[in-house]
Amino acid sequence: MMEPGKKQRLKINRIVSQGAYLSLPEVGGGKDREEVLLPGKQIPAGKKAGDEVEVFIYRDSEDRLISTTAEPFVTLHEVGRLKVKEVTKIGAFLDIGLERDLLLPYSEQTYEVKADRYVLAAMYVDKSGRLAATMKVYEYLSTSSPYKADDEVEGLVYEISRNFGAFVAVDNKYSALIPAKDLNGQVHAGDLIRARVTRVLEDGKLDLSVRKKAYLQLDIDGKAIMDYLKAQDGEIPFTDKADPEVIRDTFHMSKAAFKRAVGHLMKEGKVEIGAGSIRIVAEK
Repeated sequence: MMEPGKKQRLKINRIVSQGAYLSLPEVGGGKDREEVLLPGKQIPAGKKAGDEVEVFIYRDSEDRLISTTAEPFVTLHEVGRLKVKEVTKIGAFLDIGLERDLLLPYSEQTYEVKADRYVLAAMYVDKSGRLAATMKVYEYLSTSSPYKADDEVEGLVYEISRNFGAFVAVDNKYSALIPAKDLNGQVHAGDLIRARVTRVLEDGKLDLSVRKKAYLQLDIDGKAIMDYLKAQDGEIPFTDKADPEVIRDTFHMSKAAFKRAVGHLMKEGKVEIGAGSIRIVAEK
């Protein structure tokens, strides 16, 4: 059976003016055998009737099966970073390296996409039997990564969930998550990030953090607080007892991380806490 979205080795049955008609090698002759056209410009040099050729099967603009020897950027159930060619009323069209682009329906988008941007998407077959793209790639990602705890990785954030966190595709193919408690507004859907593996779950999925280990993060957080103080004439209008949301919105860090950094700055004699604010300590 010829399967749209997959590469298959087919036999050339006959060559005509518009190209070559192919069928599965194990299928015998007869008018009822399933055939697919390989356009003339796609026929490899020297190939003749009876030879086999590897092709990718898809549907043309008239919904007919057609084949190509061109290499698509993704095949069925594969995930890839694809360029948005255009956005229309029915969805976005993605460049997959073939003459026909792949439709990304609005229902399969996890955030608003724009022309000339890249998105992470997988190829699937929709209810009508047509090839389409989805940005909901969770089920298509691998859980067999080579990474371990404390490894630095690069990934694309493809979806944000308030309950679970930020879903990340490491190397565009491995399943990972930044848990909601560690987000603190630091990443957004579509971001390409560098992160640290905090643990590898039993099922192979990765938990990530965009923050360094606590002792390394202290200096980074402390610098962020000092930079903010200097930009605000030396004073923050709240203390380390402020609401966690206020701290998160201002510094993109948790209340615990903020308290640690402020405490560290106090020990260094750089800041002091007043009745309702944090101030830079004046130089003597």
